[in-house]
Amino acid sequence: MTLEVHLMIEGQEDVTWAQWLAIAATAEQSGFSGLFRSDHYMSERIGSKRSSLEAWGTICGLAAVTSHIKLGTLVSPVGFRHPSALAKLVVTADQVSGGRVELGMGTGWFEDEHLAYGFPFPARGVRTALLEEQVEIVKRAWGAEPFSFAGEHYQIANLDAWPKPVQQPSPRLIVGGDGGPRTIALAARWADEYNSSDPTDEQIRERTGKLHDACEQVGRDPQTVQFSIVTGILVGSDRAELEQRAVRVAQNLGDNSPDAATSLRSLPETWIVGTPAAAVERLEVLASLGVNRAIVLSPLHDDLDMIALIGREILPRFHDR
Repeated sequence: MTLEVHLMIEGQEDVTWAQWLAIAATAEQSGFSGLFRSDHYMSERIGSKRSSLEAWGTICGLAAVTSHIKLGTLVSPVGFRHPSALAKLVVTADQVSGGRVELGMGTGWFEDEHLAYGFPFPARGVRTALLEEQVEIVKRAWGAEPFSFAGEHYQIANLDAWPKPVQQPSPRLIVGGDGGPRTIALAARWADEYNSSDPTDEQIRERTGKLHDACEQVGRDPQTVQFSIVTGILVGSDRAELEQRAVRVAQNLGDNSPDAATSLRSLPETWIVGTPAAAVERLEVLASLGVNRAIVLSPLHDDLDMIALIGREILPRFHDR
């Protein structure tokens, strides 16, 4: 069964550069298809003093020290960067990596972060309109022909951006969303992939169906747009190891005296949790539902042993390493 499995790390939760180097090396050696990071400027735990290296700076750095693993963001919010600057950042990382970079784009959701750093945070409908314009501008900036763009939010005058990406016709562009009609339609028109975070099985069925219909409405082969999910993963070689990791997750969330059973029960139902065999079974279900790529989020970024465990006992079941 073919299913791409990628690793994701919440980079805003105090991941140091030394840790990023270790994560990338372990993920590449373990056979992950790609390594994604969130694009945030500060921790979701407000006031925690956890640090966050800039997302595209991190990716450019990792691009120079890895050899074959794909690298990207899930997702870069519309409020952080002008689309022309974002397109240039991605091309730069693509050049550094030799053609291994992907871009996830989304509306953004973390209002406190935007306000703290002075980024505008308009209503969701406006952010979706910004995303619609940004996706088109980024995609066209990577293209072979000069273009102009006159939208409600952005104006581009005869842009012919060089260099072009190593990847042709362009790096993979991923639109993130929760199945709303506007992001689905946007993906059908411009994207290579539609991504949802922690959907239920029923939501996966519903969103893949909507994506299929949206592609047909614009005359596009639905098979040319993949569907992916981001979901947490916590695995252990046995019950004791799994419980130890669950306790650590609870502690990271601020529970100073968690017990193992409660820690396991508190994990989201959509996560992949259990032994490697249980994780394989769950990933097989996801593949059967139409998921093309499972991007598994490790909540313990310093636990390289779990990354290696996934590589040894789970990944070989889904793709050649």
